[in-house]
Amino acid sequence: MIRLIAGLGNPGTEYEATRHNAGFWFVDEVARALKTSLLPQSSYFGLMARTQGPGAPLWLLQPMTYMNLSGKSVAALARFFKIEPAEILVAHDELDLLPGQVKLKTGGSHAGHNGLKDIQAQLGSADFWRLRIGIGHPGVRAEVVDYVLRKPPAAERALIDDSIARSLGALDDLLSAEMARAQMTLHANNKPAPAAAVVQTRLEKE
Repeated sequence: MIRLIAGLGNPGTEYEATRHNAGFWFVDEVARALKTSLLPQSSYFGLMARTQGPGAPLWLLQPMTYMNLSGKSVAALARFFKIEPAEILVAHDELDLLPGQVKLKTGGSHAGHNGLKDIQAQLGSADFWRLRIGIGHPGVRAEVVDYVLRKPPAAERALIDDSIARSLGALDDLLSAEMARAQMTLHANNKPAPAAAVVQTRLEKE
């Protein structure tokens, strides 16, 4: 059973529409679907909502610590409410998936994602669930930092928003710990992005 959904991103208006905030976008949509609102909670260093899941309370969280310190927020809430890593779902941007694609996995490496890296360090475990929201890759490793901190072109943002909307179709299964069924739902709906939507560098320079 998932008891905490944390979406990763950076606080501030200058970051709110950038690719690195895809996790925030997901949690915003979950909050809308569950008819709840995220409010500042200084004890957990972020915006938080508490609502009722199937059989247990559910917390939604957006760390306001900046990406590199995401674990400070996630671990503070998890420790206080005695939430185990396996009961946590972290939604984050994923360079290795195309815009419009989303995948669910548990455990594994942080693959250089600083938000995941800090959560693993603060929890002392990698055994939490990850919702990987595809944002595509710039094609050159040296350009990754600038890439994730830029706004996607409109065509890409539409694909990302669509993947988030489709992900909500698996929300009931996620909350009920039907993880295999949630994975089937999410992965079956993945579609290759149109070629024009994944030529990020060219589009952004036009």
